Order: sequence, then C-alpha cells, then structure tokens
Amino acid sequence: MAEAGADVVLIARGAHAAAIASDGLVIVSADGTTTVKVPVVTDPSEVDFGADDAVMLAMKSHQTGAALDALRRVAPPSTPIACLQNGVENERAALRMYANVYGVCVMCPSTHLQPGVVQQDSVPVPGLLDVGRYPVGLDATVTEIADAFRLANFDSVERPDVMRWKYRKLIMNLGNAVNAVIAPPGSKEVAERARAEGEACLQAAGIEYASVAEDRDRRADIIQIRDIPGRPRGGGSSWQSLRRGSGSIESDYLNGEVSLLGRLHRVATPVNDLLGQLAWEAALHAAEPGAMTVEEFEAHLAAGPAAGVGTPAAPAG
Repeated sequence: MAEAGADVVLIARGAHAAAIASDGLVIVSADGTTTVKVPVVTDPSEVDFGADDAVMLAMKSHQTGAALDALRRVAPPSTPIACLQNGVENERAALRMYANVYGVCVMCPSTHLQPGVVQQDSVPVPGLLDVGRYPVGLDATVTEIADAFRLANFDSVERPDVMRWKYRKLIMNLGNAVNAVIAPPGSKEVAERARAEGEACLQAAGIEYASVAEDRDRRADIIQIRDIPGRPRGGGSSWQSLRRGSGSIESDYLNGEVSLLGRLHRVATPVNDLLGQLAWEAALHAAEPGAMTVEEFEAHLAAGPAAGVGTPAAPAG
C-alpha cells in the first residue's frame, strides 16, 4: 500500500520496528527484492489520528487485547478497525471498544523469520484480502478498504458475509498447530481429524461457514507460490512463531476456538485440545518446530487429558 502511494504508518515492535526504521521493510519474492521506506512507530500514541484514518490489525490474535488497549487511548471510537487476522475472536474484541469493525479473510502465503524482512511467496498477486463489515453487511468503508488492497495488487472481494469465510479459514488453520508441533509423515491425517472436529463444532453451534469447493473456487489460480532461490519455504504462521523463538503462539484462538465451541455444545474435541496444549508448551519452552512424531502424539492422545502432556526440554544453549 505504501509502494502504491497510500498514506501508511506502521506500528511495530522490538527488533522488527528497529530494522524497519533503520533499513526499511524488505520484501523478498521470486520477482526480486524490494525495500520499502515507510514510517514506523512503536506505539499508537506516536500517531496523530485523523478523521479519515483506519487501523489494520495484523498482530496474532493473542496480542490483540494489548494492541486495542493501547489504541483506544489515542484513536477515537469512530475509527474503522479492520482485522487482518486468523481466528474469529478479534472482531468481537474490537467491537467492545469501536463501533465500526471490519473482518478481513486473509489468504497471503508469506514468511517472516528475521526482523525487517518479509518473504512474499505468491507472485504476482501476493494474496487475497476479502473484506466485509462485522458482523455482517457492506458500507462505504468496506469499498474504501477493498480499493486500498486492490491498489496494492491484492485481490479483494467485498463480502457482506465475511465471517462465513473467516470460519472456513479457521477450519483450515487448525492444521497450523500440526505443522508446528508434529513432524511428517502422518501429520496430514492428524490435521484432517482436527478439521473434522472443527466442522462438527460449527455445525453443532449453528455457525455457517464457506465450503471447501467455495474456497477452492475463490483461490482458483490467483495464488501462485513460486520458489525463491536461497530461501526455501518453511511452514505456516505457527511454525514460524516457533522458528523465530517468539515465546508465544496463537493456537488458543485456532484449535482453542474449537475446544471452546466443543465444550459449549458438548462435542468431543480431543485432537484440537491436545494440539492446542502442545503448541502452547512448545512456544513456552522454545522448542523447535516438528519436535514430536505422530506416534508420540497418538500416545498422548490415547492416554487422555488426565495423564497430562509432559514438558518438553528447552534446547541446549
């Protein structure tokens, strides 16, 4: 968006903010490397919010509460808040403080492993960013946000039922913890079981979600993942959290969302319960991605929740 001429300010944290401030935001893709010089601050209080500003939340779901607490100190309650995040709880959290909240269903294959650098894995279109008002509907701001995405070369559809699509993305993201915790082979089957539990919970709760066929048609051939020389593509966002050693992971708002629905609607969710706990423990103890075999996972699952999970050892050094 900044490259396309939009008035953009980034709010970032720690080493990532420092690297962007010093050297710009580096975007690496199969088409080459671009450095974007864009203003960056470390707290919303450093932004002079105006009547025409909108906020795009892009942190992990477990970090949304702190971000909103900082934001509400300086951004007026009328400020449009768009949630470019996995999970389905961010919009609810924002709506407690802000009247104009928008959901964005993000399909954006990318990799972030070092401060100041983002690897864009799909070219020429970096991703799909479909947007709608929360909980339902369209308005002029939806169009403005979608236009800004399209200006930046994203594909964006304005959807009055955007949460229906975000629930499909939630089902897909149940495999994130699998990718982060369990080494192949065999992990694909665990992810399929986690997704089956998720769909059973959505059905029990009466929550509508887009079908696999709808998702396939939406992606069509727009997402084109290409290899980048010297930068092999690793895993998804949860895998990246472990590889960066971030100390936290968003599984409570992915697998944990299914566990919550299961407990509310009396649907058994043992696979998601265990995946959420394992992912949390892996982040807490700085474990490497894929540290558990499928056989070890199945043994934990068979033992049941009363047996506990066990604490992985921290890596040497």
